[in-house]
Amino acid sequence: MRLNGLKPAPGSRQGRHRVGRGIGSGWGKTAGLGHKGQKARAGGFHKVGFEGGQMPLHRRLPKRGFKSLTRRTVAEVRLSDLQDMKASDVDFAALMAERVIPRESLSAKVILSGELKRKITLKGVKATKGARAAIEAAGGSYEEPAAKPAPGKKLAAKEKKAKE
Repeated sequence: MRLNGLKPAPGSRQGRHRVGRGIGSGWGKTAGLGHKGQKARAGGFHKVGFEGGQMPLHRRLPKRGFKSLTRRTVAEVRLSDLQDMKASDVDFAALMAERVIPRESLSAKVILSGELKRKITLKGVKATKGARAAIEAAGGSYEEPAAKPAPGKKLAAKEKKAKE
């Protein structure tokens, strides 16, 4: 037996119905659409989930769940990941270099998951309160990342003068 010789069993494949091809075909006149009504007309059909004006099921059921808009750009880093790293000074570049976070990440946040038993310095990366406490308990230190102005917001006149 060869792949190029395979064929379906005899009688298992039927020819398709060619509707609207005269009375002798059995599918003439209305061509399987019945008599009149919206479904018999050209272009006359309603949207998916339409229930004749009754509130559709997808609108009767409550909304559930949430998908964060930043789930792909903000990476979560566990304390156990920091424990396995070679570098003792940990910043965003070091996390990228050791492939702790994915390439498409734009920022990272350390969360309290796993154990940290060695001394590290965390710079320019956000961390939860519990993660900060665990880093400091292990003898390490945490430096707060520089605050960025909110996108689309203009700095106040006082802040502009202070920067100059």
